[in-house]
Amino acid sequence: MKIERNANLDKSDLVEEMPAVCADELAAVEFFERQIWQGEPVCAHCHSKRVYQMKDARTGGRNKAFLWRCHECKKQFTVRIGTVFEESRIPLRHWAYATWRAATSKKGVAALEIQRHCQISYPSALFLMHRIRFAMTRKNGASRKLTGIVECDETYVGGKPRPGTGYHAPGRGTDKTPVFGMVERGGNINRQVVADVSGKTLKGAIRECVDAGATIMTDEWPSYRGIGREFAGGHHVVNHGRKQYVDGNVYTNTAESSFALLKRGIMGIYHSVSRKHLHRYVNEFDFRWNARRICDGDRITALVQGAAGKRLTYKAQTQ
Repeated sequence: MKIERNANLDKSDLVEEMPAVCADELAAVEFFERQIWQGEPVCAHCHSKRVYQMKDARTGGRNKAFLWRCHECKKQFTVRIGTVFEESRIPLRHWAYATWRAATSKKGVAALEIQRHCQISYPSALFLMHRIRFAMTRKNGASRKLTGIVECDETYVGGKPRPGTGYHAPGRGTDKTPVFGMVERGGNINRQVVADVSGKTLKGAIRECVDAGATIMTDEWPSYRGIGREFAGGHHVVNHGRKQYVDGNVYTNTAESSFALLKRGIMGIYHSVSRKHLHRYVNEFDFRWNARRICDGDRITALVQGAAGKRLTYKAQTQ
């Protein structure tokens, strides 16, 4: 059975549809069914396509739980099963609103704002946003390695500065959390929250995420020394300690710009992010950076489709 209603909705019209989707639960359910199932519902249990909508006996319309049933395994399911929405009692219209805001707000949206706009509790809004951030996370093995010119740099987020150095003190030697970034010039980004900025840690991340044919650009931090022998384009350095920021085509300005966007979002929207959850926010900003060249409608679709096949339980979130 195929979903015919708006199955071929143009991506440019998707943003225009979102206010109606966020205001009506049936519209929200059908929106997620179209985006996740792509017009052809599949059983969440046995993956059969021989499924049908369960109807309300009195009205003939969809039942209150928006259930489907499979002819093969005889089990009931909804579009929530097998996604980050599973086992959540929050109406899907609120999920749609939070997804819309998270996908289209350049610096993110705070859980407190979702709480106010959707009239739900703060713990519910926070868990909803963490699940959406999990949907933004790359699946293991799904992302290609960075190629071409790859700028590598590290920054520090949150925590307390060294005593007497002030709020804007450099990160090394403080209680801040290190974040390592690798940016494909003109392309994608891959940032990781790391335990330290030692050579073993940073070089290991570069080997994992960067193609062997790439060219590595870094500053003079000693942990990068020797990495050029492993990449076809070699390793090129700018010495920030000597006030050298550009040497022809050698610079790390793209990586530093990406960190500036991350920090402005954290300071301006979220204000404070714990070390335990920082990786979720980093993944969120990476998702929007990698999808920066597509329209808002395509970005919303990519986020919703990224919600399928992923689960974030409360226990996993709090660990």
